[in-house]
Amino acid sequence: MRLSSIGEKYMKTIYTSAVRALALLALAILAPSSLPAQETTPSPQGPKVASVELSPGTAEAVVGQKKSFTATARDDAGQAVNVKPDVWVVLPVDSGIADEAGNITFTQPGDVKVIAVVGGKPGFARVMVKPASLSRIDVDPVAGPLMAGGTVKLSATPRAANGDPRNDVAVAWASDAPAVAVVDAAGFVTGVAPGKATLRATAEGANNTVTIEVVPNPVRALSVEPGQASARTGDVVRFKANGKDEKGAQISQPSVRWAVSGSGATIDPDGGFVAERAGSYLVTATTGNQTAVATVVVAPRGVERELTLVGRAPFKEFLAAEQWIFGNYAYVSSASDKLSVFDISDPANPKLTDTLKFDAHITNDVSVTADGKIGVITREGASSRKNGIVFLDTSDPAHPKILSEYTETVTGGVHSAFIDGHYVYLTDDATGSIRVIDFKDVKNPKEVARWQVESPHVTTGGMQGGRYVHDVQVKDGLAYLAYWRDGLVILDVGNGIKGGSPEKPQLVSQLRFNYHELYGNGWLSGAHAVFRYKNYVFVGDEVFPELFDIQGKNRIPVRGVLHVVDVSDITRPRKVAEYEVPEAGAHNVWVEDDILYMGYYNGGARVLDVSGELRGNLYKQGREMARFWTGAEDGFRPNSPFAWGAQPHNGLIFFNDMNSGLWIMKLGGPRKDTGSTTEPGR
Repeated sequence: MRLSSIGEKYMKTIYTSAVRALALLALAILAPSSLPAQETTPSPQGPKVASVELSPGTAEAVVGQKKSFTATARDDAGQAVNVKPDVWVVLPVDSGIADEAGNITFTQPGDVKVIAVVGGKPGFARVMVKPASLSRIDVDPVAGPLMAGGTVKLSATPRAANGDPRNDVAVAWASDAPAVAVVDAAGFVTGVAPGKATLRATAEGANNTVTIEVVPNPVRALSVEPGQASARTGDVVRFKANGKDEKGAQISQPSVRWAVSGSGATIDPDGGFVAERAGSYLVTATTGNQTAVATVVVAPRGVERELTLVGRAPFKEFLAAEQWIFGNYAYVSSASDKLSVFDISDPANPKLTDTLKFDAHITNDVSVTADGKIGVITREGASSRKNGIVFLDTSDPAHPKILSEYTETVTGGVHSAFIDGHYVYLTDDATGSIRVIDFKDVKNPKEVARWQVESPHVTTGGMQGGRYVHDVQVKDGLAYLAYWRDGLVILDVGNGIKGGSPEKPQLVSQLRFNYHELYGNGWLSGAHAVFRYKNYVFVGDEVFPELFDIQGKNRIPVRGVLHVVDVSDITRPRKVAEYEVPEAGAHNVWVEDDILYMGYYNGGARVLDVSGELRGNLYKQGREMARFWTGAEDGFRPNSPFAWGAQPHNGLIFFNDMNSGLWIMKLGGPRKDTGSTTEPGR
């Protein structure tokens, strides 16, 4: 959208539903109290503002830099009038911090818009913000010596001051002893002769080194096992190179360079092969003048299954939000003040048994303790400005009752909460911190801990551009946090690895992503959802346009990848795979029995095979088992899916869609017609 075309549309949206939309979707890093609840109009005696000009109108900046802007209001005759701005805003809202004087601190790179609203009229400036310069280059150590004639791939990650990877920066490599080892532009090192060499990575003034030892290459015969393999798309086949010296003795871990011929497959330096396309592939291992090959025949994965509709509880007058399924009941929150309770004992005919109302604009996350006796619901946008969480007595699940609430330190709003024993781990909208609430005495819950990442751009009140934690899951004494622009954060809250406890969370590790590189200009994006399963953490990105109206009837374009992070070494999480539905946006995820269930916003309901080892692009590998178009004619937005999440329960799958409500599905056997879809009406 061009700046000149935003105008009145922006004014209407920023003051009404867009602000509440950002809170609803945990995208509002701007404190709710800092924007008016409705349009501001000048007093009858005051001057009428016809237009607003910002100076400078265009500018350049670097992440971390502060720039000052001035707003000049003019009347119908073009004369300047003395009216101060009502508010300064930056779009996307997490790309900068604006104070009331027009000082802007830029926190993310990209094409950023600065807006001043004066007397009900907006003025605009455009700032091209460059990434922060590099502060360091991380170079992974080399495991063991390199044999002469062998090859190893070096891994270097340039990082900005905040730790974000900078993949847009070219790394130059050099060897201080090319007679021992040479390195090419891609970071591939080839051993030349025995000795030691220091290899230096340089980019934008930052540099780092790694030392490598080259030893004689005794390999006189090379083979690969398995020599022949069969697999399905998405299966990881681990190849191993075996070397023998001139006497036929086995050589441990010969230094080889792997290659694969054929389009649609890759092989990693550790010999891990995976294919996206069916076909025949040739795998080659090389060291010195020795070469060995193996072949792989890859068949289609063939995991497509029927996904059939069992029942539905439609939402028509307001947007659905989170769900929690337990026993014979489904609790569904909403983008309103209501929590809906459904009896699902007959899943084909879910029945509304109760509706609880709260002082909230949004009743968001909802969950129930393992014994089914106590529920927790989060609130945002309360008229009293006391949001926080509400504890429910769910001993009669058909008719939950309010037990107590906790608002003392989280009045700014709570988006997500996770129950673990008698603790609730919740996200504080206002400060971007995680809070731990002990509800052992449920009538008198108390905060026992607070933890947060440190951000150089955070101001008092957790304003836009600062930190924001969106989701939390606790499993086996470890808390996994989706920390928006700060990526995945893992805390010890009782596991023991760092001496942590619920009362004293301790940082274990963090994995950052570069969201500007992932999604480009004009998108509000960050880590949104987390789910730990086996040795993986699934991290879903939420990606929205810089301006949208969640309460409107128009379609909202969204994006977002589901990252697959290997946490076998919990102190060094690393991304190994991803799942991305083209032209759709990731949201909440649940994994059980090697099957991933997911609400993929405008991509509808999705079911994915996550069995075995995961590497590469899971969508292209054909791991998708089923999908369902959750749009409905009677939906809040007719015929437009906006699937929020999924939960398997008692052999069924419950998908909640913001626009159309609760869908109850059953995953059946293999799809009979693989050319068909399971989308209704198609």
